[in-house]
This record gives sequence, C-alpha cells and structure tokens, in this order.
Amino acid sequence: MINSRVRRLLLPALAATVLLLTGCWDRLEIEERAVVLGIAVDAAAPGADKRESELSHTAEGFPVPNVNMVHVTLQIALPGKIPLGPGEGGGSGGESSEQTVWAVGADGHTVDDAIMNLQQQISGRIFFGHLRVIVVSENIARLGMQNINDYFHRNPEVRRMAWMMICKGSAEKVMRVSPELERVPALYLMSTMDNAVKLGKFPENYVGMYWSNTVKRGQEGYLPYVEMKKQQSIEVKGIAYFKDDRLQGMTKPYQIASYMAIKGMNPAGYRGVVKLGDDDGVMIFATSRDSSYKLSLRNGELHMKVSVFTEINLEEKMSEGFTVSTSDFLKQIEERNRTSFKQTIEGLIRDMQEKGTDIFGFGEYVRAKKPGYWNAHIRTKSNWQQAFKELQVEVEVNTKIRRIGMKAK
Repeated sequence: MINSRVRRLLLPALAATVLLLTGCWDRLEIEERAVVLGIAVDAAAPGADKRESELSHTAEGFPVPNVNMVHVTLQIALPGKIPLGPGEGGGSGGESSEQTVWAVGADGHTVDDAIMNLQQQISGRIFFGHLRVIVVSENIARLGMQNINDYFHRNPEVRRMAWMMICKGSAEKVMRVSPELERVPALYLMSTMDNAVKLGKFPENYVGMYWSNTVKRGQEGYLPYVEMKKQQSIEVKGIAYFKDDRLQGMTKPYQIASYMAIKGMNPAGYRGVVKLGDDDGVMIFATSRDSSYKLSLRNGELHMKVSVFTEINLEEKMSEGFTVSTSDFLKQIEERNRTSFKQTIEGLIRDMQEKGTDIFGFGEYVRAKKPGYWNAHIRTKSNWQQAFKELQVEVEVNTKIRRIGMKAK
C-alpha cells in the first residue's frame, strides 16, 4: 500500500504527465493547406459581375459592394514539388514552373471576396504564412490601394518582409512568369528584388515599410515598378510613388539612384557616363553614398538643404584620345559628375513637388526638428501635401574619385 504522503507527491506528477499526453489537438497537416507563395491583383474583365458564381457570399439576397471588381490570382505550392536545394534550371530544364506551383484565379468585388471565391475551388485551407510576393497591376493601383492594403494589413499570416510591387500590364502574367534561373516564379520575383537591394539597385522597401510610410503624416509610400520582358523575366523600371493610397506615377530607372542618394542609402550600385568632349568620356561607378539635411526658417518659410556625397570609381574610358593620369583631369571628371548628378536630384525633387508626393520623408524631418512650426501651420497630412509643393529645397553634391583601376592612363 502507498501511504498518504507518497500519494500526495505522486498525484501532481501524474497530473502534469496527463497534460503532456494530450497530443496536437489543433494540428493542421501541411498537405491540408494550400500554401500561397504569390498573389496577383488585376482589374476584372468587363462583365465579371454578370458571371459571378452562385457560391459567392455576395450572391442574390446579399448586398453587393459598389466598387470595381478585381481578379485575384494565387500561386500555390504543390506539396513535394518545391525544390529544397540546388537543382536544374527553371522553365526550360527539369521540372517547369507549372509542375512546382499551381496558378488559379477568380473574380470578386473585393480582394477578400475573390479569395473566398477561390477557396470554393481549392480543397485545402488557403494559408498566407509563406507569402513572398504581391503583384498589383498599374490600373488597379491608380484606382486606389486602400482595399488591398487593408486586407493584407489585417491578415496576421502575411509577413511584413514580403515584397509588394506595381507592374506594367497584367499582374497575372507576371505571376505566371517562367524564368530560366528559378523553378518557382514567386521565389524568382522575391530574389530579384532582394538582389536589387544587395546590388544597390533599389531601396530596401518591404511591404511592412510601405504600410508604415503610408500612414505617416509627413511622408508618402512608394513601391518598385516592374515590367515583364519577352524573355520571361522582369525588369525594375523605377519607383512607383503614391499620394495617400493612389498611384501618382513612376520615376525613370536612373532616378532610383537619385532617390537613394537623397536618403543616403548604400550600397551605391549605379553606373553613369561623364562626357568630357564630343567623343571623349568615361564610365564611372558609384560605390558609396552619404547625405545630411539642414532645416531652417527664412522669413517664416521652411528651407531645406540636402547635402549629398558620393564616392565613385573610374570604370573605363570611351576613347583613347586622352589620359586620366593627372589630378587636374580627375577633378574635371568629379566636377562634371557633380553638376550632372545635382541636376538629376533637383529634377526628381521637382517632379515629386509638382505631384505633392513626399516620398523622401522631408515632412517627418520637419515634425522632428520644428515641432512648433508643424503644430502651428501644418498638423495634417493633407496640409503637408500642399506645403511640400512650396518647400524651398537646396541641393549640394560632392563627389570624390576613389579608384581609377589597374591601368594608370
């Protein structure tokens, strides 16, 4: 017989053991999930409302939202088909992208409505925990991103480190791209943007950072603008800039470097040509950047001075009619580059001021450094959008050649 003292000691231990034997009561096998890797959002084709499925929750008897219908395409991973290590190439070798993922689409009055309609077609529960890329067509972005941002922002499964991008033309075609270097289209799109950041070709701007910028009173959001090429690849064409939640336009590709210089972002990965005559010139490569702001009040008006410093390497000569071995010649290259880069930066700021779109965050700098002025004269985001148009911005650029290569002349 077990005495009462031993019994009192054993009962708590047995009770704890029972808790450990309950098992995974809320488990969900991976085969029962529809793992979404990428999403594309397009405008629905004309007449989509007349072809609406009877299974939709907005069918007869339920109120229909008075908004433009959208077409949502999901790129879903096929269980056991996603490569886990190095393998054969993408669309032309080994397993094609159609064998590793399944692209399926449906129309809806909102993004949530379209995804609910898609759930009717998919056996497993749609899961966004591995979502990597959200592609939105330019047409939809110009109508407004409020619904798209609201849906994904509220969804706890969506990672803030995913990429959202605006595309020229059909977002569905971008989502169905079949690249040579990658068997999974969504992972190709993600790696393209990640490598662009590493190479200094685009600022680090994940979807969480974009959402953060859109709610700031002194800044607007921006996203990468991409275009699909005939070779089944995508090209980063510029910065898609917004005012509130509506797309206002896109920068030129070379203006990405100007934006990153204003923000002092590194690494610096852009090349340029410095003309030294009718036929003479050199190719330069920016290696690093730095920037600083100085804010002041002049006659009651805001004045912003932006100072930019860049280090460059001389990459190649475009002709043999001159040498680069003297310091005077290097100073001439620096001065020509300083002048042209200053004009490019001023042009980008001027374009943004005409649109009233402060993607630089100058307004947030005003809030931080001149809170009294902000509270007395601006206060709201709409007021800053107007004040930004009148902001006096002075640009100062300094350039230093660090290396000229292995050849002395």
